[in-house]
Amino acid sequence: MDILLRGMTVGLAYLAPIGFQNLFVIHSALTHRRSRALVIAAIVIFFDVTLALASYLGAGALLEAFPGIRKAVLLVGGHLLMLMGFKLLRAKVEGGGAANSARSSLWKSAVAAFAVSWLNPQAIIDATLLLGASRASLPAGSDWLFMCGLAAASCLWFTCLTLLVSLLGDRFGPRVLRAINVVCGVVLFVYGASLCFTAAGEMFL
Repeated sequence: MDILLRGMTVGLAYLAPIGFQNLFVIHSALTHRRSRALVIAAIVIFFDVTLALASYLGAGALLEAFPGIRKAVLLVGGHLLMLMGFKLLRAKVEGGGAANSARSSLWKSAVAAFAVSWLNPQAIIDATLLLGASRASLPAGSDWLFMCGLAAASCLWFTCLTLLVSLLGDRFGPRVLRAINVVCGVVLFVYGASLCFTAAGEMFL
C-alpha cells in the first residue's frame, strides 16, 4: 500500500504544474459537452499513463542517445502544436460546449491529446529524471504497484479537472470562450514554434 500511495503522490506532483495536457483538458471541458469532455479526458489519461510508463523505462535516455529521433520529435511536435494553436485562433465560438462538440471529432481530439502528451521531448526527459529517481528508491518487484499509483493519479487528476472546469464553464458566454481560445492558441503556437527553432538550431550545430 505504501508503494501504491508513493506512486499516486509522485504522479500528482508530476501532473499538477500547469502544462499542455492540463491546458488541453481545460479547453476541452470548456468547449465540449460534459460527456464528450470526459471521453477526451480518458484519451488524455491513456496517453499520459503510456508516456509515464515509457519515461519510467527510460525514454528520455533514448532521446538523448539518438539525436536524430529527438530532432524528429521536436519538428513533428512543434508543427502539430503550431497547427493546433492556429486553428484555435481562427475558431469561431457561437455558443456553449454543445455547439462546439458537433464540429470536433474524437479522432482529431485523440491526435491533439497525443501531441500534447508525447511530442514534447523536454517533458519526456524531465519525466524520465523524476520517475527514474523514484524507481531507484523502490524495493525489488514493486514497480507494478508504483505504476498503478501513477495511473490512479492520472485518472483522478484529469477526471476531476474536467468535471470541475465543466461545471464552472457553464457560466461562461461566447466572449469568454473566445478569449480562452485566443490564450490557448497563442500559447500552443508560440511553444510549437520554439520546438521547431530548437530542432533547427540542433541541425545546424
